[in-house]
Amino acid sequence: MTARSLRTGGSAGQAEDADELDVEEALALVRDDHDRTPGDHVPAPGGASAGHGPRHTPGHGAPGPEQRPPTAHRPDAHHKATPWPEARATAARAARALTRTARRAPVSVRLDDALGLTLAAPLDALTDLPSFDTSAMDGWAVSGPGPWAVRDEGVLAGHAEPEPLADGEAARIATGARVPPDTTAILRSEHGHLDEKGRLHATREVAHGQDIRPRGQECRSGDQLLPPGALVTPAVLGLAAAAGYDTLTAIPRPRVDVLVLGDELLTEGTPRGGLIRDALGPMLPPWLRALGAEVTAVRRLGDSAEALHKAVTGSQADVIITTGGTAAGPVDHVHPTLERIGAELLVDGVKVRPGHPMLLARTKENQHLVGLPGNPLAAVSGLLTLAEPLLRTLAARPAPEPYTLPLRDEAHGHPYDTRLIPVVLRGDSAVPLHYNGPAMLRGIAAADALAVVPPGGARPGQEAELLDLPWASAGIGVCFT
Repeated sequence: MTARSLRTGGSAGQAEDADELDVEEALALVRDDHDRTPGDHVPAPGGASAGHGPRHTPGHGAPGPEQRPPTAHRPDAHHKATPWPEARATAARAARALTRTARRAPVSVRLDDALGLTLAAPLDALTDLPSFDTSAMDGWAVSGPGPWAVRDEGVLAGHAEPEPLADGEAARIATGARVPPDTTAILRSEHGHLDEKGRLHATREVAHGQDIRPRGQECRSGDQLLPPGALVTPAVLGLAAAAGYDTLTAIPRPRVDVLVLGDELLTEGTPRGGLIRDALGPMLPPWLRALGAEVTAVRRLGDSAEALHKAVTGSQADVIITTGGTAAGPVDHVHPTLERIGAELLVDGVKVRPGHPMLLARTKENQHLVGLPGNPLAAVSGLLTLAEPLLRTLAARPAPEPYTLPLRDEAHGHPYDTRLIPVVLRGDSAVPLHYNGPAMLRGIAAADALAVVPPGGARPGQEAELLDLPWASAGIGVCFT
């Protein structure tokens, strides 16, 4: 593929459902993207500057009416940004359009390293489970009707097959131990007693086959246990080990380089002398890992156009994430850098608050760049809008099931943009949180999800789509490392 110029590159393209990912498409990653609508690049107005705050361009985030210029209320004067659902669809489609390369081909991964990956091949049983008749309880293996004469030697788990039982004979047995041939049933410890002559008596009726797990009860060798596309959870690791696997064939994690931009950022201590702490450097890597990525580098570049150009052109990652610099200020170098390298701009601004200056570009045939705004909550918005569907599709992870809940309180909206606001889940409703400005993290730190508020806002009791946060989803996403 020859990358088109940024000024003549593709726009957001046609919408499709970003949350419906065909597993075969995700595993193949070979379908190309031919339905993009060309459009001219228009710099995003306002938005985050190169750092983590609105340093150069006033009016960043979701300003009130008094802060917007008069023409901002007219849709035809509004920046030609991509609608929020379409932006998410474009990100997922961009990943599906990648040509398969050796780096994206399935890999063999040891069980210890497979958590969170997606199976690229069926998980077929390599043995019967259980592989021999097994005692399900501690007690006695008995043969025929009682009372029974008890052997001196018992049967323990992990030992070779014991001698067959004779009719009227019993042997002490442990849970998981191999059942002796000719065993009629397992008599639980609490259901038997020994008389003064050492003979075993049952205190309950003994049914044939009782508490014996027969060979192949769970599966037979060759049975498919899980299909391709299944997410490797802790339970899947246990099943794979039980079925005889040491490694799994899986889709590799997409590799991500994080580039933190801004001269004003401190890496330790409290803000001072006009400098502020870098909030995104510590936040993004674990969040990206929770989305299925392998973070290969986190680099702080300051406000250097040359450093950004060198970092982008030298990156071998599948995805580059930049923070800040996506607007049109004097040190906002992301757009000029993309134009300089002939990148194809797929999304240039999204109709969402906070975070509307976010962008998505194809920098190489097998590489994309997600430009996040510099304000922290705006960056989170960009992460969930563009990075999440892109990384999820590259990792062939199943899409989360969309769901809605009624809002307990009113949620103020934007006149023509979608708005994402932090909420906590209380019973069968979502409660909007305060401290939801583009530069704030206090709200999202206490949140369970982000509510998708349509243009114009939402009234109390109105259903709102929710985007779960990794630490609140109770799924594989809680595994940040």
